[in-house]
Order: sequence, then structure tokens, then C-alpha cells
Amino acid sequence: MVIDQPVPELAVSDIEAAQVHFRDKFGFDIACLHDENRFGAVTHGKAVLFLRETEGPIHPSSAWVFAMDVDAAHSDLRARGADIVEPIANMPWGLRQFTVRGPDGHVFYFHHDL
Repeated sequence: MVIDQPVPELAVSDIEAAQVHFRDKFGFDIACLHDENRFGAVTHGKAVLFLRETEGPIHPSSAWVFAMDVDAAHSDLRARGADIVEPIANMPWGLRQFTVRGPDGHVFYFHHDL
């Protein structure tokens, strides 16, 4: 069996606002918007996120994002005004990482092995 990268689907309260957030704050490209504006995707290189507009409560998800140069990723996201909620640091579990909050409270852990 050959498996490629998983594509997470995140629940969001406003699909178009979420796509703009990922474009402006994370540097993603808006890939598509379908199903009467209730489903869309954003991409960044090989990374893809599916977004589905959801009525009712949203339970934030988390994702671990490997970055070839986590310090450059941190600088870029900081310059874009992303909501960095944990600063970049070397962690005792062998990762250099920082944490960013995205739309609807979703959390992204950007990391690189030490």
C-alpha cells in the first residue's frame, strides 16, 4: 500500500472568511469554492486543507505542520500577522516548534526535528 499526505477537513463558520484568513495570514492560495459556498480548499505547496462551512458549534482541531525551515516559517507568519500563540522554541521532545491559531480556533503546530 502507498499512502500520500492526508488532507484534513476543518469545520469553519464562514468559508470565504476562512479562505481569506489562510491566504492572508498563512500564505496559502485559495484553490476552490464549491457547493453554494459551503465547501472549499486552500493550498500551500503540497499542503492542502479542505474547509467546510458548518452551522452550530465548531470544535477546533489541531494539525502538526512540518516545515523544512521552521524559523523562516515563523518569521513569515509573524510578518503576515498570524496569531502566534506559543513562541518558537526548542522542545524537550526533540522538536523546534511554534503554535498558530487559525480561524474558528483551529491550532497549527509548525515544527522541525532538532
